[in-house]
Amino acid sequence: MNNGFYRAGPLKRFIVCVGIALITGSVITYKPIYAEGQTKYSKDFFDKAEPIKLKDSLASMLGAMDKGGVFVYTYADAVKFAGHSCPAVAGAYKSAQMALKVLYGDEIPVRGNIRVTFRGDVTYKVNGPISQIITMITGAAAENGFQGFGPAGKHGRHNLMTFDKDHMPDPKTTCDIIFQRIDNGKKTEVLYCVEHVPGNERMDKLTPLVLSGKASEDEAKEFGNLWQERVKTILLNPPEGTFILKEVKE
Repeated sequence: MNNGFYRAGPLKRFIVCVGIALITGSVITYKPIYAEGQTKYSKDFFDKAEPIKLKDSLASMLGAMDKGGVFVYTYADAVKFAGHSCPAVAGAYKSAQMALKVLYGDEIPVRGNIRVTFRGDVTYKVNGPISQIITMITGAAAENGFQGFGPAGKHGRHNLMTFDKDHMPDPKTTCDIIFQRIDNGKKTEVLYCVEHVPGNERMDKLTPLVLSGKASEDEAKEFGNLWQERVKTILLNPPEGTFILKEVKE
């Protein structure tokens, strides 16, 4: 077929294939054509995780979207940002999602209107990697964030994320994060406890093989599948105690 076929959208290509099959009586197997640069993930549950929608007035002001438009973040976006899918990435995504629901209820959350505080410094357990996903979603950045426009720093995002090294989390907690709306001061605290989602016992044998490069192709594939099964549980069906939300009062 000519290049115009491959430049057409998936639906048009499917219709063309069906038409040819009806005319010729032949059987055609249709496979989607992935555009150059389009990410193809090996796990379909990435798309089953509930998306996170946020408004961002800075994006509207600078013409990235129309007024009233929203960013839609998916777990696949978090995976792309981190470069991998793991319990830390899943925990960060889910923590932000749950916190925003508490802070905003039925409203669409406002990106850039959220202050984030981690208990413990940036090197505590996985605070660093988790904080990067939280920044992507909420816009809250550390001192390296956008400083805003003009003397007042309008739409600034820097210093909206801090790490409280004077108040450490419970050692059993993977991550302890306080989210706060800037406009009304409402706060919520999310404790993420990954130990409530244990890995498959086969991982004890497979992990050293994979890390040393001695795993067979089948063992390496099994390792990846078992790893992602744990991530899937965190995202879609976390056991009680995996995420604990606390009301924070001044």
